[in-house]
Amino acid sequence: MRWRHAAGRFLLVLAVVLTGCVTSGAQADEGASGGRGPLTLATAGDLTGYLGAVLEGWNRTHPDERVTLVELPDSADETHAQMTTDLRAGERSRFDVLNIDVAWTSQFAAAGWIRPLPRERFPLDSFLPPVVDTATYDGHLYAVPYVTNAGLLLYRKDILEKEGVAPPRTWSELEQAAKTIAPKYGLDGYAGQFLPYEGLTVNAAEAVYSAGGTILGDEGERVTVNSAAAREGIGYLARGLREGWIPEEALNYKEEESRQAFQDGRLLFLRNWPYAYVSASAPGSEVAGKTGAVPLPGPEGPGTSVLGGSNLAVNTHARHPESAMRLIGYLTGERVQREVLTRGALPPVRAALYDDPTLVREFPYLPTLRASVLAAAPRPKSPRYDQVSLAVQAVVHDALTGHETPESAVRRLARELAALSHR
Repeated sequence: MRWRHAAGRFLLVLAVVLTGCVTSGAQADEGASGGRGPLTLATAGDLTGYLGAVLEGWNRTHPDERVTLVELPDSADETHAQMTTDLRAGERSRFDVLNIDVAWTSQFAAAGWIRPLPRERFPLDSFLPPVVDTATYDGHLYAVPYVTNAGLLLYRKDILEKEGVAPPRTWSELEQAAKTIAPKYGLDGYAGQFLPYEGLTVNAAEAVYSAGGTILGDEGERVTVNSAAAREGIGYLARGLREGWIPEEALNYKEEESRQAFQDGRLLFLRNWPYAYVSASAPGSEVAGKTGAVPLPGPEGPGTSVLGGSNLAVNTHARHPESAMRLIGYLTGERVQREVLTRGALPPVRAALYDDPTLVREFPYLPTLRASVLAAAPRPKSPRYDQVSLAVQAVVHDALTGHETPESAVRRLARELAALSHR
């Protein structure tokens, strides 16, 4: 099946980890700062090689608006650093269109690096609704969703079926199985990504959101993390490590380390992005044919994933902004969005593709992923997102390692975030 062949390509892509055209009535704004002409598109490393082929299609049909692809490092942190350095150069910036992590939209917009976009130019109603929120700041559209992602709970289907246990829908069900079933088969119970990096921010936010809490409000102006829900969410993860049903080595896991542990048959449950399901299900995997995927659990039922993926934005100093918007319309059109999935093995933002029977046969996790995306929420919006994320990582890691109680950690995080908001 083609979705299995995509696994090798998908394994190289961490969810950005680190994924119709312009509406028919839209007219070209030829007078806007240069109108149409050649472009440069900057993105994190395209490890699957699909984007170059997609842009070749654009270049063949738009010879006067040719796009040059600039691939930055695979690491999200390094890509962020290079993009921000370039954007600070103002009119000397090299990049016209930016493929940015969904968490960077607010920072780039608040800094004045990317321009607001006219909503009527793009078919936003055709996208999965939650992804559009990642592209807005202060009530305005500053980017267009291009690729999405949501966390899933992977599980050993063969073991749960043998035990007569349904996949967990709640934290207590997951905890019970991790404590009692996993040891019977020589497995660790549950893992996520708990090394202090962006992945820990995602895992912590999912725990807080699933418990009904938030971290920031009002575009980062209001700190909301000091709540019973946040204490419950962080406390749940800390208890798992303290009691051992989350293995201590998970404190060193990023996406790939945790995927490998599950794929090697060492875990009963794993929180990860859909690429890990594809990889675990591929021929040669120790758990091929033995893996299931469901939405993340929460305290009383299905929980809340954090949205991953990337958005396309236009540099404030783009040489040809009309061409930049036309390119974004092309890349978010249904045909290219289908290629994002089938050639790039990345989750598209077009809602209709998740109901396409042919695609569902090739990518059987799509219905579960769609449900997870629809229930997902963005990472905390803030003009200082990079600093917010660093604070979350440091404080939550102290709670997970037992250096601070969850209650104390949440109070400390509230203080640190409040200090950032007043800078």
